[in-house]
Amino acid sequence: MEFLSLLDITFFLLAGFGALVGIIFGAIPGMTATMAVAVCLPLTYALGLHHGLALLLGLYVGGISGGMVPAVLLNIPGTPSSITTTFDGYPMAQKGEGEKALKICVIASVVGGLISAAILFLFAPLLADFSIKFSYVEKFLIILLALSVIASLSSSMLIGIFSGVIGIWLSLIGDYSISDGGNGKTRLMFDFMEPYLFEGFSLLPVLIGVFGISTILLEAEKGAKSGLVNERIKISKGGGFSLSIFNGRLTNLVRSSFIGTFVGMLPGVGGSAASVLAYTQEKNLTRDSSQMGKGAPQGLIASESANNALTGGALIPLLSLGIPGDSTTAVLIGAFTLQGIQVGPLFIPENTETWYVMMTALVFANIVMFFLMFYAIKYIAKVVMVPKHILFPIIVMMCVVGAYAINYGIMFDVWTLLIFGILGYLVQKIGLEVAPLIIGFILGSQAEVYFVKSLESFGTFSIFFTKSPIAMVLWGLIVASVMFAIVMGFKSRARQKMELTQVTGSTRTASGKGHDTDND
Repeated sequence: MEFLSLLDITFFLLAGFGALVGIIFGAIPGMTATMAVAVCLPLTYALGLHHGLALLLGLYVGGISGGMVPAVLLNIPGTPSSITTTFDGYPMAQKGEGEKALKICVIASVVGGLISAAILFLFAPLLADFSIKFSYVEKFLIILLALSVIASLSSSMLIGIFSGVIGIWLSLIGDYSISDGGNGKTRLMFDFMEPYLFEGFSLLPVLIGVFGISTILLEAEKGAKSGLVNERIKISKGGGFSLSIFNGRLTNLVRSSFIGTFVGMLPGVGGSAASVLAYTQEKNLTRDSSQMGKGAPQGLIASESANNALTGGALIPLLSLGIPGDSTTAVLIGAFTLQGIQVGPLFIPENTETWYVMMTALVFANIVMFFLMFYAIKYIAKVVMVPKHILFPIIVMMCVVGAYAINYGIMFDVWTLLIFGILGYLVQKIGLEVAPLIIGFILGSQAEVYFVKSLESFGTFSIFFTKSPIAMVLWGLIVASVMFAIVMGFKSRARQKMELTQVTGSTRTASGKGHDTDND
């Protein structure tokens, strides 16, 4: 219990402050939990590892939860994971039950977050102990599996693969170290770039650029003032909230929390998939699904418990395998990088105190989030009225100062921030996927090292298929993820073709009736 000496008043204040700031970011349409963590990431260097993690985990929990505010009141999901919250939250707000809807969401959120924290505490160490036995072959296949899952769950598998390949290519720029099996020379760059890119692009400015600057550019494109809410927000018009709302719905609450945790464990899938899956399951299993989408409490419970359970689930592969579960945990890798700590199978055994500190911060942040949002929701709701033309310049300034200070004042890190901010903007504009790109960037260099070391150790490609039963299981999962993407692609095209046929048939029928009328 030595870790208790690390839990001073500053630790809890930072976790609570992070939850509050995260809620504010999540409640402003266009801002996300990932952006909140990315913008505040440079602060962790001055705070130290444990205090920095308290702040970032508070931001993570608060950012995911804050998205419910505009989803319920404005029918605008504050974060991607709040999409299904709009289905029943906004109809309740229109009926004058906005406060009731938000309090249902808050309780579902804290339950989902605490259940996922319990699963993280129980299973991450077991997975880490198991993965310690992996050789270079299994480690390479784990990364290949992660990238294939990300690609298969993208809007298009080819787009997901292409986005991931771009990320891997960017990660390989720089010196090809002899210790990694290379020749010690630079690659993938012109000679004049060597002084700047000898060690490649710095991770933290890349993360802040992709998730901070690009988001600002996308929102600014819509018009800095287009997101303003001029109408008065009312949330307490006949609240009618009671804990009895959860009677008979505990199964939904627990099931959705487990779904969110499981989806969070899949690299790069994201909270939107978790909430959609949980909402769909509830709609299929509930006795009366006719009310869902019209203001049904069970829809809110499914959506919010699932997307908040994502927090613990996404930390499981990060801490036990070194693979980020979503874009926000990808940014969290930067916090460990700043402190010289590498996440992976040895992280929990070698950093037991940090592990317990993280669990404490995660649980405390969920509790703070609950009290802040349950008892002060009327005031937090006003955050959606913050003018973006005031907010955006402040965030850009924080990004630039943070990128410059990360490596003790290297100006090229600011250029990296701007380059990847513009790249992230262009990637999303042309329809590519940010999550596969950034996770490819994080895992690409590791994948190369494991691949080369495997060939150096065994001297043949067949070792990737015959090394061990674990390798064969991983290949089976890789093939399954690819087949899943192919099947879903065929179903999507068939559905689109059917819809097009129906529209064409309806048009022809209408045209025929019009022609008959003319003849008459």
